[in-house]
Amino acid sequence: MKDVEFRSLIVAAIAVSAVVLLSSCGTTKTTRALPAYERPIAKTDFQTVRTTAYTHTESDHLQYTNHNALGGELQVAGPPIHRAENSARPLTLGLEEQSDYRRASYSGGLQPFTMNDDSEKPVRRATRISSRSVKTERVVRIVRGKRVVVSKPQPPKIGSAAADWARWPAGTTFRLLSTGQIYRVDDYGWALAGRNTIDLYMATPSQMNAWGARDEQIQILRWGESEESLHRLVPHQDYKHIRRMVLELEGRDQEAAALQ
Repeated sequence: MKDVEFRSLIVAAIAVSAVVLLSSCGTTKTTRALPAYERPIAKTDFQTVRTTAYTHTESDHLQYTNHNALGGELQVAGPPIHRAENSARPLTLGLEEQSDYRRASYSGGLQPFTMNDDSEKPVRRATRISSRSVKTERVVRIVRGKRVVVSKPQPPKIGSAAADWARWPAGTTFRLLSTGQIYRVDDYGWALAGRNTIDLYMATPSQMNAWGARDEQIQILRWGESEESLHRLVPHQDYKHIRRMVLELEGRDQEAAALQ
């Protein structure tokens, strides 16, 4: 009899704990205040935005470990390359489709031709500007009378970024002009809803703190799909920050601004 009563007490305690937990989750969804709303900045190829930094070991991200809102792993961008203010205007093509040559310059006079000449003679140096962080070159050489393309560069590592998906839809890829690093929006956050801020993922708290908050010029290399972002967000709009993004994606900016 005592065992039955003891088990009943345990079951009751578990039930009470579950109710408290669910209630606290509901409170998080409905009563936490959203950040002050900012009017969206214009969607142009070049923008000046407020940037901050985050890492997966922060207290508000621990439950998601090192995963982003799309279900993949958060990625750290490659190291800074150089200042990139003079980069060509981004194209409307995809990242891989932007690999065609854009400008070409030719070397001086023609070289004597011989089948026995093993030396490598530069014939054409073609420069391309793409979504990569660096200006890369392919050199066409003559080796044993044949044209050979050598020194194919490796693409840069694209880092993860969090933002309001109504302003920078998921998949939006951009370059930091101050460093040449490339980021892709694959995450969002409570403090970013209705804000003109992009949060850059960093590997460690020290890197996050070193970045701090900075106004940065960015170059949009590819815009994400608003419809796809809306499709992903709608099932989760019982969270207020997601609801605000949904309203803005639906063109209901006044309602998004009024949501607190």
